Amino acid sequence: MEWEVSLIERLQGGLDSLQGLVKLLAFIGAETGLLMVVLIVMFCFRKEAGQKLALVTASLNAWLPMIKSIVLRPRPYMQYPDRVKAAALVEKGATAQDVAAQGYSFPSMHSASVPALFFTLAMQVKKRWLYILAAVLTVLVGVSRVVAGMHYPTDVLAGWILGFMVAGVFVLLDRYVHNEVLYHLILLVTALPGLFYVRTNDYFTSFGCLIGAIAAINFERRYVNYKETRRLPVMILRVLGAAVVYFVVNTLLKLPFDKEFLAGATLGALLIRAARYAVIMFLVMGVYPMLFPLYERIGKKQVR
Repeated sequence: MEWEVSLIERLQGGLDSLQGLVKLLAFIGAETGLLMVVLIVMFCFRKEAGQKLALVTASLNAWLPMIKSIVLRPRPYMQYPDRVKAAALVEKGATAQDVAAQGYSFPSMHSASVPALFFTLAMQVKKRWLYILAAVLTVLVGVSRVVAGMHYPTDVLAGWILGFMVAGVFVLLDRYVHNEVLYHLILLVTALPGLFYVRTNDYFTSFGCLIGAIAAINFERRYVNYKETRRLPVMILRVLGAAVVYFVVNTLLKLPFDKEFLAGATLGALLIRAARYAVIMFLVMGVYPMLFPLYERIGKKQVR
């Protein structure tokens, strides 16, 4: 709609000096930023809350691309390259017009992910300041997606609605589904249809993360069962170590494959992407915490 394009132009012209903030907000609502929040909560404060956030984030980011691939709305900068600038690409290594890498526009997954994650966290922790933070970040990230030229205003509005709906779905699941196997099966089955028609990176990344997170939660509970910590040196070691494992494993799992093949949108490449992220999430959330007793000893030595 013309009014949406005109609004994006005005925002990009008036807020051009805030592109640094726009990119920061894009990071918060993207894969890496969301994962960092999940890991900090999971490894440092409340394990069960962090695991719930992992399921919420992975599920939402698997469900929404299924909607995107039905609506098939191109991003604003794709449709109006002479009027709209792309300030925060999803995949920086891919071209701006690569739909498989950059994804479709409707609805905005950043705008949905932030309220789903942060309001779920606020409900878990029950702190007023978290509700305020969730509301502020929801508005800022949503507006920033329009300023970045990545979404139309209606994409953001739909993202906000769907984000709250997903948070509500998990409230209902927590209330009525008490069998954990059934709980996890519902999440997987509802995300499964995308395998048959979605051909974008975001879906396969999130579907893999969902599989890996579910496997890791069960593995950790049975074989690891780590405890939260309030000691700052140990908290830092836990999160930094997780980041190292994430990037190292991601790099190693790419080595057996040709770069052009991995960058393609073939079903084979996308399935390998899903498998890669499943392995990464399983190792980071399930296996990596086996090192935490070592961190405790290192932390004690630092305190002395």
